[in-house]
Amino acid sequence: MDNILQPWPWYVSGPLIALVMVFLIYFGKTFGMSSNLRTLCSIGGAGKYSDFFRFDWKAQKWNLTVVLGAIIGGFIAVNFLSDGSAIDLNPQTIIDLEKLGFENAGSTLLPAEIYDWSNALSFKGLAILVVAGFLVGFGTRYAGGCTSGHAITGLSNLQLPSLIAVVGFFVGGLIMTHLLLPLIF
Repeated sequence: MDNILQPWPWYVSGPLIALVMVFLIYFGKTFGMSSNLRTLCSIGGAGKYSDFFRFDWKAQKWNLTVVLGAIIGGFIAVNFLSDGSAIDLNPQTIIDLEKLGFENAGSTLLPAEIYDWSNALSFKGLAILVVAGFLVGFGTRYAGGCTSGHAITGLSNLQLPSLIAVVGFFVGGLIMTHLLLPLIF
């Protein structure tokens, strides 16, 4: 039973992702979470306020299965495939996080210092959420897609703009981790 609750190894999950990409490429479809969010906004009527959301969302509704799959898959993973054990973090990462004020790094999936309601609804927490949301939204729009779209679909299609975007995502992540996160916490 314990083996069932372990994360899938790369040699299982990687080929499954590749198989999905082969089917998407074969059928002329693309994958990315930001396109799903754009479709949801269009369904909700955002096209009345912005040209970006004025498109034939009905042609993209098949892509909403990604959102549904993420929700259902997350539920199944947490409730049926997880044993609730601590996250296996590198000891140096735990030390670095403790220096930033994270008390129980690795003991839960979501650190209370960020995701606890009292912290998320504080002025600092709300400011982080608003600024981060703006930066993610702006970055996604500016890059022409999200990390999953560029890293999975774009790279599998050998698109140079996706390679440049993915390099930019990693550089941005390194800057955030090593320069900005210590200033925030």
